[in-house]
Amino acid sequence: MYTCTNCVLQGCSRGKMDESLPHCPSKEKEIQEKAKKLFLEEENIKIAYNAALIEAEGYGQMTRVEEIIAFAKKCEYKKIGLVFCIGLFKEAKTFQNLLTYHDFEVISVLCKNGGIEKNYLGLDEEEKIPGECDEIMCNPIGQALLLNQQKTDFNVILGLCVGHDTLVMKYLEAPMTTLAVKDRVTGHNPLATIYLSQGYYQKKLYQKEG
Repeated sequence: MYTCTNCVLQGCSRGKMDESLPHCPSKEKEIQEKAKKLFLEEENIKIAYNAALIEAEGYGQMTRVEEIIAFAKKCEYKKIGLVFCIGLFKEAKTFQNLLTYHDFEVISVLCKNGGIEKNYLGLDEEEKIPGECDEIMCNPIGQALLLNQQKTDFNVILGLCVGHDTLVMKYLEAPMTTLAVKDRVTGHNPLATIYLSQGYYQKKLYQKEG
């Protein structure tokens, strides 16, 4: 079992493998060699190389939006898929406008595509959002299949719910990244909860059900 969160030495970050925990994943020679070989595959080396360039060029200077645009340019992606939540429609439109300005072709697919009612999942009325008896479910599998059909070069995920992002990532075929994740309470900044986990949110987070 690997417990990197318990390691204060972090020797791997300095190339000093002797400064590590007994069960350090860096000591898994067979897996590490396999990972190194996989990095050399054509698509992987392109992504890893350009990601390293963006990290160096934009460190502490570029926002994530800027990094995504710069990364896509370096990788010579032309057709960008955008999967987004209806709750972030304005944000998605603004991001699409930015991508279009930078000469990308954007294929955007809304979460509610297909107009499928939540009853299809076998939910009872009391299991739905209150007051939404005819609620339309999110369709992340549809989002992924539609972008696969359009043969996108690269996909960006914006504001999908927990679980819906899981499914879209499961079925998307092209490489992908996330611009932002859904968090209705913190203004889509889930790390705010982590930063407050030893303060205002401590009692709420460390309270077990039952």
